[in-house]
Amino acid sequence: MARMLKEMVGLVTGGASGLGRATVDRLVRNGVKTVMFDLPSSGGAEESAKIHKENCVFCPGDVTSPEDVQKALDICQEKWGKLNVLVNCAGIGIAKKTFSSARNQVHSLDDFDQVLNVNVCGTFNVIRLAARMMANGEMGPDFERGVIINTASVAAFEGQIGQAAYSASKGAIVGMTLPIARDLSSCGIRVMTIAPGLFETPLLGKLPAKVKEELGKQSPFPNRLGNPDEYAHLVETIIENQMLNGEVIRLDAAIRMQP
Repeated sequence: MARMLKEMVGLVTGGASGLGRATVDRLVRNGVKTVMFDLPSSGGAEESAKIHKENCVFCPGDVTSPEDVQKALDICQEKWGKLNVLVNCAGIGIAKKTFSSARNQVHSLDDFDQVLNVNVCGTFNVIRLAARMMANGEMGPDFERGVIINTASVAAFEGQIGQAAYSASKGAIVGMTLPIARDLSSCGIRVMTIAPGLFETPLLGKLPAKVKEELGKQSPFPNRLGNPDEYAHLVETIIENQMLNGEVIRLDAAIRMQP
């Protein structure tokens, strides 16, 4: 049975742009009161106001900071008294070879550490704190207290040249999906991960139209880049369908990335 989103409360990290922004917009349109969590420099205050002045609140912060994340959770508690949905969209990426023979240069360990710190530790930081709040909340009529949805990437499975750090971080998110789902099952909390393919996000938005068109053609069908709202639509579906738990869903138009 599909669950009603109306009257739920959600938190979306990386919510000011791209996949996160589309998710916040769809959740609010479906009646979910939502905290948009993103960096102070993200323009989140302006974006949240565009969506809904009362049911969408921007909270500036860094996913790697326990204090910042707790501040966002406190807003959920103080304004709406609960948390039902967490969507982790915050993340960064770099493109560097493990060793570049042309430059005689090795991959910076600091760069590798930064990507894993934001993408893996940041995601887990938000999960662990949000899980406590969900677990202490009231159980719904379907014995569920919350849903956690993480964002990986097809790079977790087919990492390309220069993606060692990014692929490692997204592979870690894939790898921790099932154990965290098992950890939180007794609390009535589900955990899922979405692994998007090529989507029309700010990162790709900087590319020329012809380049984006060529990238889109790499997908067997449909031959285009994904629309962020299609990611958000899957988030909605996961929330509604209680049998979805402990799994990773590829959202990629059947693409298999080449080296």
